[in-house]
Amino acid sequence: MADAPPDRFVLSVVGDQLGMELSLQSTQAPLLQGDGGKSKKGPQAEEFSLYYTLPHLRVGGKVRLGQRRLAVQGRAWLDHEWSQQMLPLHAVGWDWIGMNLDDGSALTAFRLRRADGTTLWDGGSFRTASSTVFRFSPGEVVFTPQRQWQSPLSQARYPVEWLVRTPADFYTVRALVDAQEMDSRASTGAWYWEGLAALSDSSGRIVGHGYLEMTGYAQQLRTSAAPPAAWPEAPRAPHFSLHPSRIT
Repeated sequence: MADAPPDRFVLSVVGDQLGMELSLQSTQAPLLQGDGGKSKKGPQAEEFSLYYTLPHLRVGGKVRLGQRRLAVQGRAWLDHEWSQQMLPLHAVGWDWIGMNLDDGSALTAFRLRRADGTTLWDGGSFRTASSTVFRFSPGEVVFTPQRQWQSPLSQARYPVEWLVRTPADFYTVRALVDAQEMDSRASTGAWYWEGLAALSDSSGRIVGHGYLEMTGYAQQLRTSAAPPAAWPEAPRAPHFSLHPSRIT
């Protein structure tokens, strides 16, 4: 991870009913996940990804909904992770959260899941508003499903509410909209759930918003057991999640 990620992005979407022109600006230093950007995904040496996060991006711009044009501003989360091995051999999918907390801190937590629903590997990090980083060790993150939603399209049942235990706190993660399943069979070949969620602390108070992602519920993701021979020259595009805080 020798090259620093950019600190400004422009997001442009053009469609018949939806369009947007957004500017995103970093407000914090990049957060290198794992050990200097090397995020372990299993016990074997080859089971890792390269992974950095830009939380609390400042967002401003215009959104078009049909004939309506709206000025918007808010916060975003950028996740950029790449690897030549999607999952360890015995994993069917993962559960993951990336959360911007209202006090300026940032929470990442994930687990890789076996076919029987048990955890194969887990991890994540918590960075305080003052930039102190706590990295979670395997066994310190526990995802416990609380409520499920069944997709009428794939028939998969997704936990859209979780109790997530981390060394930072016990959190409740609730989807703001249940129906946020993605049909990417034409590209990645998989159904998965990815969408906006609210984060509450152990007292029940909402302390942040961000993204919840769940894979492997409709079908097992394609996996590779082969160790990476070399890292790709052009990793996949970054992942953005946007949480508007004001629309005018």
